[in-house]
Amino acid sequence: MSDDPRDEDAARRHREKMEKRKAVQDAEVAGKQIAQKGLLMVHTGAGKGKSTAAFGLVLRALGHGWKVGVVQFGKGAWQTGERRILEKLGADEGLVSWHTLGEGFTWETQDRARDEAAAHRAWEKALELMADPDIRLLVLDELSIALRYEHLPLGEVVEALKARRPELHIVVTGRNAKPELIAAADLVTEMTLVKHHFAAGVKAQEGIEF
Repeated sequence: MSDDPRDEDAARRHREKMEKRKAVQDAEVAGKQIAQKGLLMVHTGAGKGKSTAAFGLVLRALGHGWKVGVVQFGKGAWQTGERRILEKLGADEGLVSWHTLGEGFTWETQDRARDEAAAHRAWEKALELMADPDIRLLVLDELSIALRYEHLPLGEVVEALKARRPELHIVVTGRNAKPELIAAADLVTEMTLVKHHFAAGVKAQEGIEF
């Protein structure tokens, strides 16, 4: 330990600063009165990481023994790394109910009627999982894309999400989240694009994008 009085003074000032900071934090926490609430969370924005963050929440929920549901809108039925590992982790107790019901993004199918039909199938599955009392966390991956292209009725979807069971947490991902969805949400995170390797010619890579 240093004998320099300047070091002791710096340590004292740091301790006093942190004591004040802790008092502010403790007071803020004490002011929160709601112990438990099912949250509607929206991950949007042009940056990478919206679905990745949602699946991180799935991993956390599984760690607490929750049953989780995943419904993927738009995305095709390819096997992704997150699906493989999360289904494996939840296999023993049936904790993961995963449904990839898209047929590819709308610019891939180029068939609006087909896209709408796929979106409605996915939404029906979402409603089914929302009604399952054992599901604690539900990820609606790329639902915002389906809403953006009007493959589903926005008002009906938002009202159903608002009317979720009190203990159910729902995460909606996808760019260009509708203002009505943002208004209904408890938590909105916007992924901001600063730099992306795709712009430099790097293709989607296994283990990074899927």
